[in-house]
Amino acid sequence: MPELYQAYGLTISSEIALPELSACVAPVGDPDVRIVHDPTVISAPIGAGWVQLSPFAWTGSAGFVLHIPDVAWFAVENGDTIRAAPIGGVDMASVRVFLLGSAIGALLFQRGLLVLHGNAVDMGDGCMLCLGLSGAGKSTLAAAFAARGHSVLADDVVAIDGEGRALPGIPRIKIWRDAAERLKVETATLDRIRPEMEKFNLPLPESLVDTPRPVRWIFLLGTHERQDFDLTHLSGIERFAPLLANTYRRRFMEGMRLNADHLAQCGRLAGKVHMARVIRPESGFDIDGLVDLLLREMAGAPAG
Repeated sequence: MPELYQAYGLTISSEIALPELSACVAPVGDPDVRIVHDPTVISAPIGAGWVQLSPFAWTGSAGFVLHIPDVAWFAVENGDTIRAAPIGGVDMASVRVFLLGSAIGALLFQRGLLVLHGNAVDMGDGCMLCLGLSGAGKSTLAAAFAARGHSVLADDVVAIDGEGRALPGIPRIKIWRDAAERLKVETATLDRIRPEMEKFNLPLPESLVDTPRPVRWIFLLGTHERQDFDLTHLSGIERFAPLLANTYRRRFMEGMRLNADHLAQCGRLAGKVHMARVIRPESGFDIDGLVDLLLREMAGAPAG
């Protein structure tokens, strides 16, 4: 019997247990999205009319297909269905990493949303996005803001609607052991995102923010070898390219021929927000100093 969940403003019916998601308490009508366990996805025809996006991803008129070797096959269709076929005796935690990452990202693209790789933190009258390459410290920063009482709307996969609002996503932060230790978070009781990885699901309090928040500030996080912080404001056209560069699974979006809509979405969001590039020391990560810096910046910088 499928279980009902909610994320990104969607009611999700899933035949695969998704403990990372919030349960849907009072569903109304049919679910927006169905996740089904379907072994036939493994033998799904990929031939004429299909475009290969990478060694393990294809798109065609029937939707989007993703193969994670030794883990699962996924077919994402019409923005309302994900068919999943776990391979062999794979652990379901590994399946969920890709189901709630790449597969859900492709589905959000199909639903016409702008999908960015980063995190979104509620600041009361709006939210802040932190974008950047893997290892820049985005999730550590989100966890530090959470420790100060701010609600994290989304981590890793951030969906933005047509009004420039971040949608509440999955109530957890994926955090590496060293970052958890830096923040004095005990990992003994946390679930690993995959059995062999030193990366954990840090649950967040549910229902703190259950409505979309307008994006007012975007920070692009990077590192350098100096021991100070460097903050540079971006204006005009400078704010467009970083949104394109930090698109979640950009190749998927391009393969599904959503470029025109995506470029327009990036342009609209770039015109609404205050954006700055923030470079932190690569070693000796002063997370409290970074949080203080961003709080001061947001206090003195109205959006736009």
